[in-house]
Amino acid sequence: MGHCYDHLTKEDRIVIRTLVQEKRSKQYIADRLGRDVSTVKREIRRNAGLRGYRPKQAQEKADARKHTPRTIKMTSEVVAHIEEKICEDYSPEQVSDTMADTVGVRISPERIYQHLWTDKREGGDLYTHLRIAHGKKRRKRYGKNDWRGRIPGRVDISERPEIVAKKERIGDWEADLVSGAHHRGFLVTLVERKSKFTLIGSVVRKTAEAVGGEVIRMLKGVKDWVHTITYDNGREFAGHQKVNATLNCASYFATPYHSWERGLNENTNGLIRQYIPKQSDLRRIGSDDIQFVQNRLNRRPRKTLAYETPEEVFLQAG
Repeated sequence: MGHCYDHLTKEDRIVIRTLVQEKRSKQYIADRLGRDVSTVKREIRRNAGLRGYRPKQAQEKADARKHTPRTIKMTSEVVAHIEEKICEDYSPEQVSDTMADTVGVRISPERIYQHLWTDKREGGDLYTHLRIAHGKKRRKRYGKNDWRGRIPGRVDISERPEIVAKKERIGDWEADLVSGAHHRGFLVTLVERKSKFTLIGSVVRKTAEAVGGEVIRMLKGVKDWVHTITYDNGREFAGHQKVNATLNCASYFATPYHSWERGLNENTNGLIRQYIPKQSDLRRIGSDDIQFVQNRLNRRPRKTLAYETPEEVFLQAG
């Protein structure tokens, strides 16, 4: 359940300044104040100045924001900012919650949606950047002869450490394979559970050796932040033991047909499909295209991360 943004007092802001100077984490500051960590993150992001976070300046910014009229005109500057961010595939909610720091005003998500639908009626294509414009994804179904579950050394998700489910640390990943049209090429997707940081790789053939090798390549540079990997039950992940040995991690497998046990990865694959539709021949998707999609996902603020980006949250672990 989300938390409301709690209004901070002058005394709270002095405490924040002191603890920021001591290089304390945002979670530590939130615990000291008895506030939700999202409140502290938002406070520092919205009210810091060029010389960092200062209590007096933060209070002045907060007070000024309180007196900002609720009805904001869609000026040319505001419209240009909204359209620029929509073209970068921000959702209207993400645009709304991040624009105060850039253009000094906040337009509601509803008003932004209205602008997009008006643009559509006038022949514009801004709406095509919305995820809902790309349709609903169907769940994968497998027949009884799929051989799923016949994976050497398979450890069921029920044996996975409880800390993984809590998403309290960086280093627990979910893995999946995205198939191209008529099985023409495949994307290997890895998502870190706490930060939602995403890595995307590709293989031509859906073999355990090829997929396992790609997982190792993708994670080798961040192996200090790889504790566990949770897979689905595809035979392409049968090389997980070599991955474990190389990266010094543990692997677990979701219950067959329980895609919600890897919901983050399933959702991320849906986001990828916004850029690479199902009918795509993935053999034609180059490394630059993959990097572009990866950067878009990792550098876009997320509501569940208090509007920080996955990249920012993940890099904090380093």
